Amino acid sequence: MAGKKYIYMFSEGRADMRNLLGGKGANLAEMTNIGLPVPPGITITCEACNEYNRLGKEFPPGLEEELEERLKDLERINGKKLGDPQNPLLVSVRSGAPVSMPGMMDTILNLGLNDQSVQGLAANTGDERFALDCYRRFIQMFGDVVLGIDHHKFEAILEKHKERLGVKFDHELTPAALKEVIAEYKDLVKTETGREFPQEPQEQLRMAIRAVFDSWNNPRAIVYRKINKIPDDLGTAVNIQTMVFGNMGSTSGTGVAFTRNPSTGEKGLYGEYLLNAQGEDVVAGIRTPKPLAQLKEEMPETYRQFEEICELLEKHYRDMQDIEFTIERGKLYILQTRAGKRTAAAAVKIAVDMVQEGLITKEEAILRVDPDQVVQLLHRRVDPKAKVEVIAKGLPASPGAACGKVVFDADEAERLGLEGEKVILVRNETTPDDIHGIVQAQGVLTARGGMTSHAAVVARGMGKPAVVGCGDIKIDVGGKRFFVGDLEVKEGDIISIDGATGNVMLGEVPLIEPQLTGEFKTLLQWADEVRRLKVRANADTPEDARRAREFGAEGIGLCRTEHMFMAVDRLPVVQQMILAKTKEEREEALAKLLPMQQGDFYEILKVMEGLPVTIRLLDPPLHEFLPSSEELLVEITRLEATNGDKAEIEAKRALLREVRAREEFNPMLGHRGCRLGITYPEVYAMQARAIFQAVAQLKKEGINVLPEVEIPLVIHVNELRRLRQLVEEVAEQVKKETGVDFEYKVGTMIEMPRACATADEIAEEAEFFSFGTNDLTQTTFGFSRDDAEAKFLPQYLEEKILKDNPFIVLDRAGVGKFMRMGVELGRKTRPTLEIGICGEHGGEPSSVEFCHQIGLDYVSCSPFRVPVARLAAAQAALKERKAQVFERDV
Repeated sequence: MAGKKYIYMFSEGRADMRNLLGGKGANLAEMTNIGLPVPPGITITCEACNEYNRLGKEFPPGLEEELEERLKDLERINGKKLGDPQNPLLVSVRSGAPVSMPGMMDTILNLGLNDQSVQGLAANTGDERFALDCYRRFIQMFGDVVLGIDHHKFEAILEKHKERLGVKFDHELTPAALKEVIAEYKDLVKTETGREFPQEPQEQLRMAIRAVFDSWNNPRAIVYRKINKIPDDLGTAVNIQTMVFGNMGSTSGTGVAFTRNPSTGEKGLYGEYLLNAQGEDVVAGIRTPKPLAQLKEEMPETYRQFEEICELLEKHYRDMQDIEFTIERGKLYILQTRAGKRTAAAAVKIAVDMVQEGLITKEEAILRVDPDQVVQLLHRRVDPKAKVEVIAKGLPASPGAACGKVVFDADEAERLGLEGEKVILVRNETTPDDIHGIVQAQGVLTARGGMTSHAAVVARGMGKPAVVGCGDIKIDVGGKRFFVGDLEVKEGDIISIDGATGNVMLGEVPLIEPQLTGEFKTLLQWADEVRRLKVRANADTPEDARRAREFGAEGIGLCRTEHMFMAVDRLPVVQQMILAKTKEEREEALAKLLPMQQGDFYEILKVMEGLPVTIRLLDPPLHEFLPSSEELLVEITRLEATNGDKAEIEAKRALLREVRAREEFNPMLGHRGCRLGITYPEVYAMQARAIFQAVAQLKKEGINVLPEVEIPLVIHVNELRRLRQLVEEVAEQVKKETGVDFEYKVGTMIEMPRACATADEIAEEAEFFSFGTNDLTQTTFGFSRDDAEAKFLPQYLEEKILKDNPFIVLDRAGVGKFMRMGVELGRKTRPTLEIGICGEHGGEPSSVEFCHQIGLDYVSCSPFRVPVARLAAAQAALKERKAQVFERDV
C-alpha cells in the first residue's frame, strides 16, 4: 500500500515494537534511545517482508523510494556516502524476526565496497591490508548469502593462499595475497552465476534486502519454526547498520558476551572475543576465540566500560542479555542485545537469583521458565563411579551426556536418527544448514568454535549435549573418520560426550538419571504455591511410583494393571487364563495370578502412602497376551520342514487356532476394557480382590492408603453399574474376611465420545472421571495413532492441515469440546465429582493449561514429566489471574 511507513531510523523505535521491527531492530532502537554507543542504522519492518512475499517476491510500492530517503539520513549522520570512492559509507545487513531464530540468515558485512571504494577505505584508514580484507570478506559473505555460492568454495581459495604463504590465520595474509584472493573470488562468482560481482552499492543493498526477505522461507528457517512452533506469518525485519571495524589491528576486536553464564546461570560476564576480527569470526568457529576475562588484561578501560553497559542493559531489560560488541581502535560499540538463550538449568537459576536480587517477582520467575525446557534438567549424566576412557576434551557447551554412533554428515544423522539409531554428529563446525541433523542426533561434537558458536547455541536451545572447540580431534571428512593423535575413530564407532565437562570418551559409558536440586526445587515450590491443578503420575511399578514421588507427584493417576501381566514369569499363567475352556479352568489360573497382583498393589500403595492411587482394571484385548499368529505360523512351518516333533507341531496348531479365534479386525474398538469385565467378570473380581487384600494388609500395618478402582472404556452407565456392583461385592467380602474396614472410590476412564455425551448418566455411578485422551483422540479423529503417525500424520503437519500432532498436544477444538461436555454434564449430576486426565497430554504444557481452564482437579503424566506439569499448572493459574485483572481494568 503506497504511503505506508516501512522503514524506521533506530532513533524512531522502541523495545515494545518488536512485532514491527523484529527483536534486533527493537533492541537497537531501545539502546540508541538510552544513549548507548550504537552505530546508527535503519530497520525495514516485518510488514515489508510479509508484503514482499504476498506480492510474489516484489518490493511493496513505495519501499525503494523510502529506502533512498532514509539512506540519505544515514549518510548525513555519518558524513559518508554509500559507494563514494573517496569516503565510502559501509553497512552491515542482518535479518531480525520478532522471535529469535538463530542462524536464519548469515550476516552480510562491509556492504558498499567495490573496486573503487575499497581504495577510498584504504586511503582513509591508512591501512591497505585492512581495506582489502574487508572487501575479501564482503565478496565471500555476499557470494554465499545472496548469490547462493557454497562458502566452502571461497574457503578453498583462501586456504590455498594461506598454505602458499605458510600462514595460519586470515589476518596474516599480505595485501598482495589479498588482491589475488579477491580476483579469484570474483572469477568464482562469474563462473558460478554467469555475471560479474555487482559493483553498484545500491544494487548490492537491494539484493541483500531481497536475500533477507527470502530467508524467512528458507529450509532451515522453516525447520526451526516447526520445531519451536513459531508462526509462519511473523516475517523478518532487515537491519541496515553503519559498519564499525574490529579488524583494524591489535586495538580492535569483536565479541559476544552474556551477562550471566548461559549454561549454568552463574552471575558474571561470560563470553568470548577475538582481536583483529569481524563479528562472524567469533560465531563461525573458524578461529577459537579468547575468554572475555582476558580482555580485562588486554584492554582494561574498554572492559570496564563494557562491564558498566552490560549491568545497565540487564537492569533495563530485567533479564540476562546476549550482547554483540565491536571495538574499533579502542572505541567500544554495542551492535546488539537480546534476551540470551540459555539452558534449562541456567533459566531456572537466573529466574530464582533475579527474584532474590529484587529484579523480578516470584510470579515473573515462574512465567520466565519454559516448561518444555524443564525436561532438560532431567538429563542423564555420566556415572561418576564409572571408569571411562577420555580421548579428548573440548568446551562444555550444553549439559547432559549422550552416547551414539559417530556420524559426520547432517543428512545421515537425520536419516539414522529417524530410523531409531543413536548418533553423535561430529563436525569441524556446524552451520545453520545442519539443523535437521542436530534435531535427530543425541549430541554434537565440533573441532572448532567456542561457547557462542552455532553448535553451542542451537544445542543449548534444544537441550542437546554439546562439546565444541575440541582441538584434540582432527577430522577427515572425506574418509569419514577423525583422529586423536594416533587413535582413529571411524564413522559408526560409538563414542560418548559429556556436555557438562567437555569430555569425549570412547565407547558407550554408563549414564545415571538426574535428581531435582537447588534452585529448581525452589522454583517448583513457588509454582506449587500458585497452581490449582494437582499433579499425579502414571506409574505401574514401585520404582516408577518412588521416582514420581521424588519429583513431587501428589498421587498416581493411572496404574495400568496389564503391564504387570507381561512379566516373563506371569505370561504363561495369563495365557493359561485366556485359553481356559471353562470358568473353573479360568479361575484356577486367576488364583495363581492373585498373589502376584496383590504383591504389586501392596508395594505401589505403600510407596504412595497417604496419596490417592488410581488402579485401572484390565484394558487391552486378551489376544495381545498371546503369541502372534504370524510367529506361530513361521514356527510351525519351520518344524514341519525339519521333521520336528509331531506332538509339538499339533500343540502349536491348536494354539494357532485359538489365537486366530481371538484375533480382531480392529482391536482398539473391539473386545477390551469393561467389555472384558462384563464377559469375564471373574478377571475383574480377581483384580479387585488383589487390590483390597493389599489395602487390608497395609491398613493392618498402620499405613494410610487411598485406592481408586477405575473401570476402563465405559460407554454406557449400565456397564459401570454392573461392574461397580462387582467391585463393591468383592470389597465387602475382603472386609469380612480380614476384619479390616477401608475406604475406596470407584470411577471410570472417559475415553469415548459417547461417554462424554452421557457423562451425566455415568456420573450417577462414578465417584471420579479420568479422561483417557489417547483413545478419546483416536475415536474423535477417527484414526488409529499407530497408523496415522506412521503414514499420513507427518504430511498433515508438514502441510499445516493440522497445527500440532493431536496425540502430543491436546486438540482443544474437537477433543477439548468432548472434555468440556464431560466435565459439565458429570458435575451437573455429581457436583463433588473428581475429574482428572491420565493420557500423555497430562504432561504437555498447552494441554495442562486447557485442563486448568475447564476445571479439572488434576493431571497425570509420566514421572519425568511431573516437574513440567507442576510448572505448567502454575503458569496456567498465573495467566488466568492476569487475564482477570486485565478484564477488570478494562
